[in-house]
Amino acid sequence: MTQEPEAFSRFIVYVDESGDHGPVSREFPVFVLAFCIFEKDSYANEVTTLMHRLKFKHFGHDTVVLHEREIRKSIPPFDILQNATRRTAFLEDVNALVEAAPFALVAAVIDKQKLLERYGAEKNPYHVALQFGLERVEYHRRAAHDVGKLHVIFEGRGKNENDELELEFRRITAGANMLGRLDMQPAFVHKQANHCGLQLADLVARPIGVHVLRPKQPNRAYTVLERKFRRSEAGKIEGWGLKCFP
Repeated sequence: MTQEPEAFSRFIVYVDESGDHGPVSREFPVFVLAFCIFEKDSYANEVTTLMHRLKFKHFGHDTVVLHEREIRKSIPPFDILQNATRRTAFLEDVNALVEAAPFALVAAVIDKQKLLERYGAEKNPYHVALQFGLERVEYHRRAAHDVGKLHVIFEGRGKNENDELELEFRRITAGANMLGRLDMQPAFVHKQANHCGLQLADLVARPIGVHVLRPKQPNRAYTVLERKFRRSEAGKIEGWGLKCFP
């Protein structure tokens, strides 16, 4: 008898972080975990095309991997951005790409100092952010009446780190959350694998953290992202698409 194929979600989620879950940094004392939720059809038909066009325009080929830190610091191959005119044009096109790409955004921002003061060293900022993010992703797919296994894609960081994250992911999805068992599966890939979704998640994470730290500072990237957040019916972002803790 032929076995029926497994039912999969019509969504796919890409996750990346900004900051780290180590000692508190004076420059960036928060940990941000961003979840970009794509419908698979629009991801395949629109998002990948938009990103390839941007790379062809600015680099002549599509093997470049967009990495926010390297872009910000003009590290090769982004040393072309040391030219102010080229940098302005490139950043405008990146913002246009993010604005045009059809995805819903969820993010958790953890104030590491406050977390340490309230809970001591027992709370891992990454694990706390992961639970908040996965819960909101699940709320999003339930509102869309989505069923089937949802794949959540992370940047691989080494076997030990991946194993630790997968263990926590499976603990959360097995029921250690506000919604019960979640039909989700993690996958780990190297950023150099050139996944468009991972690159978008990498681009969005830091501007969110900067906005939370300095909300009055001009932040063009966040202005674009604000329209992507999951919202309540009344349009509320806080607690729905953006969770700041504690």
